[in-house]
This record gives sequence, C-alpha cells and structure tokens, in this order.
Amino acid sequence: MKGNLLTHSTLGLLRRPAFRRAAAIGAVALATASLQPVAAHAAPAPVVGGAPAAQGEFPFMVSLSMGCGGSLYKKDVVLTAAHCVDGSGNTTRITATAGVADLGSAGAIKVRSTKVVQAPGYDGNGKDWALIKLARPIELPTLKIATTTRYNRGTFTVAGWGDTAENANTGSTKLLKAKVPFVADRQCKRHYGARLIAGQEICAGVPRGGVDTCQGDSGGPMFRKDDAGKWLQVGIVSWGDGCARPLTPGVYTEVSTFAGAISRAAAGL
Repeated sequence: MKGNLLTHSTLGLLRRPAFRRAAAIGAVALATASLQPVAAHAAPAPVVGGAPAAQGEFPFMVSLSMGCGGSLYKKDVVLTAAHCVDGSGNTTRITATAGVADLGSAGAIKVRSTKVVQAPGYDGNGKDWALIKLARPIELPTLKIATTTRYNRGTFTVAGWGDTAENANTGSTKLLKAKVPFVADRQCKRHYGARLIAGQEICAGVPRGGVDTCQGDSGGPMFRKDDAGKWLQVGIVSWGDGCARPLTPGVYTEVSTFAGAISRAAAGL
C-alpha cells in the first residue's frame, strides 16, 4: 500500500522515479526548526484487488490524516513510513484514526500526535520508517515487528485505506486486505535494478499483477503469522512503479533490518 500524491522533491527523484504510496494530502510539516525535507518516490493505492476486512480483524491498523497508514507499535506509538512525514520534531497536526474498519463509523478512535521521529539519515533512499507519538494510548492490540529475517518469506497480508486502482486518487473509507507472495531480491531486481536496496527493502507481489498496495497505503504494515500463530510485521508499505502491474512487485521497508533502531527511537519518545 502506498500513498498517492507525493511532494515530488528533487531529493526523492534522484534515485528512482517510482510511486511513493502516500496519499494526495502529502507529508505533514512538523512544528520544529530542525526538520529535514521529505523525499518522494512513487507509490501504489488502497489495496488493489483486495477484499473488505472485517471489523476487528486487524485491530492494530491505523489511518493517518496526511493520507498514509500505520500500525500500533505501542499503544501510544504508530509505526509508519519516513516519506509520510517531513522530518523529526514536535507536532499536533497528525490525527491517528483506529478501532474501525470503516473510517466513517461512529466508533472510530481519533488521537492527535505530539511528536514524530523520522529514521535518522533518511534521504529518500531506503530507511523508510518513522514513529508518531500519540497524545494518549489507544487501548487496542499492538503489532509486533520482526527482529530477524526468519519470516521474510511465504505469503504476506497487506491492508489499507488507499486507492483501489492506479491513479484513482480516491482512497477508500473501508479497510481492504489482500495476500501478496514474497519476491526474492534477485527476481525483484529484474524490474527495479539498482533502485532496489537489498537488505533494507523487501519485495512482494503477484506475478500476473492485479493485487498490490497503492497510493494512500504508504506506511501501513505488511504482516504474516509467526510460528505461534500471532501476527508479525515484516514490512512497511514504501514504493513501487504504479500499482498492481504485472511483473512489478511492491517494495516494502524490511522491518527486521531496522528493528533495533525502531526500538531505541520508541524508547526515547
């Protein structure tokens, strides 16, 4: 799931002209003097080829007001993509919506942000993760992240409120879900070449196309069951060429690579 409109900064376009999967609203500016510019890749939509998720099926899912998705890393911390925010600092401009599959539901939980931490050294190429501190905890289950590459295989689940077709620019009020199989770096590079950063990014997608994340899905989790049958996040929706094109996998931040950095950053919020 990627976001749709990108603030096409020169920085982000230097390496890869792909869609960042953030939504048309773009990244949120933070109230701090030490902000760094956000980079913009190109991205895909709500889940293309997806099916409606049931209420409570993925209670850790979060919709962010800048047009991105995220997951509850802690009850008061959301894990999302670095390209969804403009830098690190204090801000109350982001609203996290959780607790509902339908964003129009009266039961939606809405909490403002207080602070954002963007991945240190983020320049639009890799390191696509960020944390958003919330003003109060959301009493819902959190999503554990992978700390090793053990689960970077098999079939993953993606979910989001993004576009349901490339260039749709509409998004979805209902949470959609889909299954996407792992794509090895060697195979993914047949399309993306040197644009793919092996070791920092993981690919997934259906070879025939038709199923993918897209604009508005950026920052949302890619997850699967661990050996204990619990959901485990292995990726963050990041970028890709278009949405659901044949032989064009979606590219996700490889969470296990940054697990330690994410943990340390969360502890400092």
